[in-house]
Formats: sequence, structure tokens, C-alpha cells
Amino acid sequence: MKILVINGVNMNMLGIREPEKYGHLTLKELEKNLYSYSFELGFDIETFQSNFEGEIVEKIHSAYGNADGIVINPGAYTHTSVAIRDAISGVGIPTVEIHITNIYAREGFRQNSLIAPVCVAQISGFGAESYKLGLKGLADFLRSGKNSDDEEL
Repeated sequence: MKILVINGVNMNMLGIREPEKYGHLTLKELEKNLYSYSFELGFDIETFQSNFEGEIVEKIHSAYGNADGIVINPGAYTHTSVAIRDAISGVGIPTVEIHITNIYAREGFRQNSLIAPVCVAQISGFGAESYKLGLKGLADFLRSGKNSDDEEL
């Protein structure tokens, strides 16, 4: 199983940008932790970061036939990108949207996600652990063979 982890705009500034909100962990350190975690769970990941919407769309397109799932932190594109939303919808790969902060406890404009409706789940507010929760949840979802419309009791 292979999961693509995509980080969007400004995520390359982790550890520098507003550490009181996003923590002191750098993107490189986060990715190293995620590679170790995925190894523990028995699957491969590929990581990608871009500040450019079109590059993110291209990466999602390239995942078609090459990845079983996607974990994405679109950053500010969460609230603005119909293109990223359409790319996720178009490839039909199960996707989990994640955020380090709780977007619903922030400014009003951050409380709307254009991406979440085309994802199997959204996780926010657990700091860097949001990534691990997203990876674990997506791996469990993929292994279960369920689709996003199946209900759990």
C-alpha cells in the first residue's frame, strides 16, 4: 500500500511561521517522523510540498494508478481552491484532509473547507499528530475495503 502525503502553501515554513500555532517541528522533521510511522504500520509513503496550486493539482493527477490514498494538508488552499478539490474528486483516490490547527476555532474565513466534501475524512487540531491520525485512519479505511458511504456502528 502506498499513501501520498501532500503539503500545500506555506507548509515549508513549519517551525518558523507562527510556532505558537504550528509548533517548532520543521517540515523535514515531520516527514522523517511520518516515514518512520508508516514503516511501523507496514505501508509506504511519498511526501510532496508545493506553494503552487498547479503543482499540487499535477501531483494529485500523478497519483492516479500510483497511490492507494492521499493525505493532504492544503494549507490556505483549503478555503480557496476549487482546482485542488476537482483534482481529488477527479482521480477518485480516497483522501483525508488534515490540519495542524483546529480550523473551526480560527478566523471565520478559515472555517470553510472546499476540500473536505470530496474527502473520506477530515482531521484538525491535533498538531503534528493530525498527520499520524490521518495516515492511520486512511490505512485502516483502505484495508477495510469499505467505501466512504459505508456506515460504522
